[in-house]
Amino acid sequence: MNKSRMKKIGMYLLLTIGAIAMILPFLWMLSTSLKSSNVTFVLPPKWIPDNPNLESYRQVFETVPMGRFFFNSVFVAAISTFFQVLICSMAGYAFARIQFKGREVLFYVYLATLMVPQQVTLTPLFIMMNMLGWANTYQALILPGIFSAFGTFLMRQFFLGIPNSIEEAAFIDGAGYVTIFFRIIIHLAKPVFATLFIFAFMASWNNFLWPLIITTDTTHMTLPLGLASLKGRWTTDWNVLMAGTLVSIVPMMFVYIFTQKYIIKGLTHTGLK
Repeated sequence: MNKSRMKKIGMYLLLTIGAIAMILPFLWMLSTSLKSSNVTFVLPPKWIPDNPNLESYRQVFETVPMGRFFFNSVFVAAISTFFQVLICSMAGYAFARIQFKGREVLFYVYLATLMVPQQVTLTPLFIMMNMLGWANTYQALILPGIFSAFGTFLMRQFFLGIPNSIEEAAFIDGAGYVTIFFRIIIHLAKPVFATLFIFAFMASWNNFLWPLIITTDTTHMTLPLGLASLKGRWTTDWNVLMAGTLVSIVPMMFVYIFTQKYIIKGLTHTGLK
């Protein structure tokens, strides 16, 4: 009993230390965003500012079109995430449930694309978007993000765990694969949908390299690019930058809060660690 208790105490101690280490940068970011620029680097550093104010948040919205950046990020992330979940779920269901010639080979070839770095595909993707006349458009920002080999793999692993008896009963009632998918399977897959949704939304929200290449003006820039513009060549107002960064992570916090109960369940059913 004493050994078991000591193990639990040690585990909780390690988890507590890890949690504190993870939350400290966010607390420092919040503290810095409430400071004036002249007290940002005072020594010893102060976690609680003497005169906290919201001036940095006003400056960030006056310095750059933060509202436009915010709208672009929300719009691009929402649309690309929706279509990625839809396409990956249909592809994953086909690979898991529909028997067709070359299914396994095609799946492993599709899965092998995970080993190709994103940087390798940027040049041909940019050329393709220019040929279509989509440079500096929402289409170019959204379209590359709606396909995901990882998302397809995640969905396939989940669908493989659904009992065949459910589909067999539906086949007896005259339902086809499309009907089964949209009327039965889709309701059983809420946990894995939420898991893929948060992964896809985070990837799109934090994407920096592709929007940097494909956009040329502030009309279509997303938040990561907008935050990068706050960093000067010679000097940087870190309090303003921290205020903008804090504004940018608020949507992700809400998305995670509303979907967290499904994430562990979805990963458990897919067999991923």
